Amino acid sequence: MVLSMTGFGRSKTQGQDCEAVVEIKTVNHRFSEINVRMPRNLLKLEEKVKRTISEFVRRGRVEVFILLSGNGIAKRKLHIDWNLLDDYYQFIGQLKNKYDLHSQIDLKDLLTHHDIVTMEEVEEENEELENLVLLTVKDAIHKVIEMRMVEGEQLQKDLENQLSLFKEYLDKIFDYAPTVVEQYKNRLEKKIKDYTEGQFDESRILTEIAIFADKSDIHEEITRLKSHLLQFKRSLLLEGPVGRKLDFMIQEMNREVNTIGSKANDSNIAAQIIEMKTILEKMREQVQNIE
Repeated sequence: MVLSMTGFGRSKTQGQDCEAVVEIKTVNHRFSEINVRMPRNLLKLEEKVKRTISEFVRRGRVEVFILLSGNGIAKRKLHIDWNLLDDYYQFIGQLKNKYDLHSQIDLKDLLTHHDIVTMEEVEEENEELENLVLLTVKDAIHKVIEMRMVEGEQLQKDLENQLSLFKEYLDKIFDYAPTVVEQYKNRLEKKIKDYTEGQFDESRILTEIAIFADKSDIHEEITRLKSHLLQFKRSLLLEGPVGRKLDFMIQEMNREVNTIGSKANDSNIAAQIIEMKTILEKMREQVQNIE
């Protein structure tokens, strides 16, 4: 089944001491790109998160947001800069002596300075927290895939409809193409008769017609287009990423259509070519969002 590259998933898991919330957003991208935003104490989990997501998303840009709350996120300890505290205490004593100050040094005067007393997070293994985060990531990415599948199904149906419409125009060209040479022959004979009053070299006309028929022959282009249509339809049923393959096939189809338009040199065929090019442009835009 075709997968869209657009999706969103959100999951929340409650642990014993903390809660994890994961939001994942995917958009179309030529290659695979995964960006993870998480608390600093979880940075070592970044590669595991990316590997987990890459099992499900093989093409597209992925934005992952991980939020944690609760008491079990990280352990902290109090850190006191004793050297700075000694310097500060001595400095206060010098001020008192120099300016004859009689106020006492209060404890709060020392502890309220952030440079002296700081809170530090302790780096340690927290297997429970890591498992909680990875479990939440898996649940969120599953929701993303569900959304990508639903949108991919709609894209596939629309592309199949566009293919059917494209084939209708191609069949019209196929049915009309044999009359192009005959019409050219009639126009050529009429012009020559008007200018020569019926006196002309018939072999020369046949030569001109043969040259025109060879230049305007679009049989090969039509055959290749039919083959591309069949391959495109089969590719929609393949497993795995097919977006880039489909995009390439549309480029090839567009090239064949342009060749038919330039070779046929006929207003009726040109009208069908315009419709076919419009369809291919719509398909190209849709294919850009397929994994």
